[in-house]
Amino acid sequence: MHSIGLILASNSPRRKTLLEQIGLKFRVIPSQIAEPIFEGGSPQEYALGLASAKAEEVSKLYPQALVLGADTIVVVDELVLGKPADVSDAYSMLKLLSGRSHEVITAYSLQLKDKQITQANFVSTQVHFKILSDAEIQRYIDSGSPFDKAGSYGIQDYSSVFVDRIDGCFYNVVGLPLSDLNSKLKQLLFKNHFELK
Repeated sequence: MHSIGLILASNSPRRKTLLEQIGLKFRVIPSQIAEPIFEGGSPQEYALGLASAKAEEVSKLYPQALVLGADTIVVVDELVLGKPADVSDAYSMLKLLSGRSHEVITAYSLQLKDKQITQANFVSTQVHFKILSDAEIQRYIDSGSPFDKAGSYGIQDYSSVFVDRIDGCFYNVVGLPLSDLNSKLKQLLFKNHFELK
């Protein structure tokens, strides 16, 4: 059995908390890649590409560690919503999501350069918002919470009151599909006779 370290290539406090929640030991070394704007094609492929690029960048620097890169996007009307650029952008996104369903896609990539291991996967969750008043949207924007989150909201904070139902993995919406990730990680470790140190 060969021991390897795990690196989370993300500065997201939510992803860090989720990995801690399932008892994983890891270091945080954020990727510095600039996220390109979605220019058409498949939203799933876009998210997979971003997650893989983040993992690859850090994996090149730490080739003996297993690196986890991830990216979460919100899709509505074939529009991909990333993080809002400003207050007006956040308002437009929340207005667009009000009273309807949208899809949250989190893609993740596991890479271990030294062993030429690279795999990527994505999970999709449907989220439905109740109708939001302008005052509710403004109050949430004033809290400062939307600005580091895809789609301008975080299901784990005050905006949880906007959500009246979800279909799929809740943790996927927070930032990592824990059940799916844990299964794939265990398979990868078992297949390659690794254990996390």
